[in-house]
Amino acid sequence: MPTQRLQQDVSVRWNSTQYMMLSLLQQKRPLSVYAADHDLPCMPSANQWALMEKAVVVLSPFEELTRAVSAATASAADVIPAITVLKRHLSREESTDAGIKTMKRTLLEAVTERFDYAETEPIYSVATLVDPRYKERFFTSPDHQELAKEALIREVEIMERKRKAGSEVSAEEPPRKSPRRGGVGCAAANSSFVSLYDEILEGNVVESRPVSTLAVVTQVEAYLAEQTIPRSENPLHYWRAHATQRPALADTAMKFLCAPCTSVDSERLFSAVSNVLDEKRNRLTADKVQVLVFIKKKPALHFEEVSAVD
Repeated sequence: MPTQRLQQDVSVRWNSTQYMMLSLLQQKRPLSVYAADHDLPCMPSANQWALMEKAVVVLSPFEELTRAVSAATASAADVIPAITVLKRHLSREESTDAGIKTMKRTLLEAVTERFDYAETEPIYSVATLVDPRYKERFFTSPDHQELAKEALIREVEIMERKRKAGSEVSAEEPPRKSPRRGGVGCAAANSSFVSLYDEILEGNVVESRPVSTLAVVTQVEAYLAEQTIPRSENPLHYWRAHATQRPALADTAMKFLCAPCTSVDSERLFSAVSNVLDEKRNRLTADKVQVLVFIKKKPALHFEEVSAVD
């Protein structure tokens, strides 16, 4: 049987308060027996034990969401849904809230104050919209939802213009040779003032007409009108399947869904380096350390089977 120890509350450690109370509740009976045998002056009363149990229930979603957003697969799209879920959990009134109403109200105010900006930050709002698991369902304000849609439409228009420009460049024929003509405008390519002609021409070029906003809006609205996919599915698999149907929207999704949710995975990378390069293996070259860390942090690589060639 594993040894059970009491956990301490550490101000710089996430969820350590909940872990402390949970360990106390798990050891409630041994602690009560020990306190009775040794006549300890201070022990929680029955009311305090009950309040501790309620506090653990309130803090459980914080611990669960902390683990979820700290995962290596979490993206910026998970921020707004996590905040909305916390607000819903803290604002819901239960019949067992006696004694912890002030705690829930204080936590709700703290979450609102700390993360009130998230729905207006494009990296989070657009990422949430292009995630087919969430879309616009988790926005708490209609105004923020409209701002997010406008930001998404702008991003899709940019992607459409890039795709159109790329297709035009690839479709262009190689320049044909033209007969030499005199004049200042046809100066040699190595002339010192040819670049000035190009600079003036580029500065006064007529701005090309943007991609039809109506077409982009229709594409975005059609996507948002569809049903969301289950949370257990991978949003990248969804966009891989719909890339030909909505290429610009798929490119926008790839741009925003690659952003990590937190810096936890980066911190884990530094810890992995310290485990690979230590006092007993201090002569490893930088290239070897890089390869070992890559193998350590990429355990789920799938290699295609290659048939042996005779």
